[in-house]
Amino acid sequence: MNNRDRWRVYKRVSVMFFLAALALTVVQRGNINMGAPFELARQVRMDTSNEAEHSFWKVSKEKSGTKSRVTTQEPNITEDTRLNSWDVTSTNCSANLNISSHNWFKSLEPNFKQFLLYRHCRYFPMLLNHPEKCKGDIYLLMVIKSVATQHDRREVIRKTWGKEQTVDGKRIKILFLIGKSSNEVERANHQKLVEFEDYIYGDILQWDFLDSFFNLTLKETHFLKWFNTYCPGVRYIFKGDDDVFVSVENILEFLESSPSKDLFVGDVIFRAVPIRRRENKYYIPQALYSKQYYPPYAGGGGFLMDGKLARRLHWVADTLELYPIDDVFLGMCLEVLQVTPVKHNAFKTFGLVKNKQSKLNREPCFFKSMIVVHKLLPSDLMHMWNLVNSDLVCSQKVEIL
Repeated sequence: MNNRDRWRVYKRVSVMFFLAALALTVVQRGNINMGAPFELARQVRMDTSNEAEHSFWKVSKEKSGTKSRVTTQEPNITEDTRLNSWDVTSTNCSANLNISSHNWFKSLEPNFKQFLLYRHCRYFPMLLNHPEKCKGDIYLLMVIKSVATQHDRREVIRKTWGKEQTVDGKRIKILFLIGKSSNEVERANHQKLVEFEDYIYGDILQWDFLDSFFNLTLKETHFLKWFNTYCPGVRYIFKGDDDVFVSVENILEFLESSPSKDLFVGDVIFRAVPIRRRENKYYIPQALYSKQYYPPYAGGGGFLMDGKLARRLHWVADTLELYPIDDVFLGMCLEVLQVTPVKHNAFKTFGLVKNKQSKLNREPCFFKSMIVVHKLLPSDLMHMWNLVNSDLVCSQKVEIL
């Protein structure tokens, strides 16, 4: 082999080595470039898996907390930020076992343990919904807390002060708020009755949580979320229990002469002390609330508030831990907003006078001057309504509005 032939062989071998090296480099770079998205996908799967370990409600709460910062200014809630429909479709909610190892938790009563284990469960799906109730401009939306089995109370309200009407061009609507029946044996039957009742009247909002004393706060937060979602045109809200006497005429008279901004008026309690007696219905252990006084709050029997304030309350309620007494929880929300509820003598959520045996508690001329009187059985409410709306002549009108 001469020198020329050797040179050709060297040249071919060199070219082959160069091409092989080039191919190897391309393959390695390709692996690096492809490895990044694969690693990213793996990280996404890991992140998704980590999120799955948290409950639906925890994730939902964190998202809400990100956009719902506590502020003393009115949140900028516009049509763009308001939801168009109820967005909760899952009941996935597991117990928060992280707190069960604490000594203070172990000393609590079973009902408080249950409450704290599931306190992070903020929102539940809707079983019955009526967004059409807020269609157009509504002057007064009357919202009544009830339970599935208290059909008789809802019926008498519909026949008396709860009639939907238009007064001097002001539209008045009514809704009842309920959860699921707490009677496990009869729950299916109770649900069928509720659905039939709603089929007839179309005025029940129902959510997929059990009706219980501690879940009354859920009724508060669920209504505020529902209101913020569906009711941009509601001016005022009356919210109360299903065992109250209400004078809609006096409500309208009061609202005509009252400023609307941040209006929150009712039978307000100031410097209330948390009850520490275990046998009391409103007992609260020190571990759950350690302050000496509650913030000012209105008795849940009935109060009036401005629609814009209700939207701000929804904004703030999402940032606070739930509290087992719904009236107090709403007072806590008002405290964050630096809104002081106004006490008014026409709201009687503890009877007209302290002596429950007094005949004054059954005097129709007093009822005629009130906005709210609490604690009436359906038969008593119907009787008092008929008396007040008869040809009643009172010797002296009580100047209370």
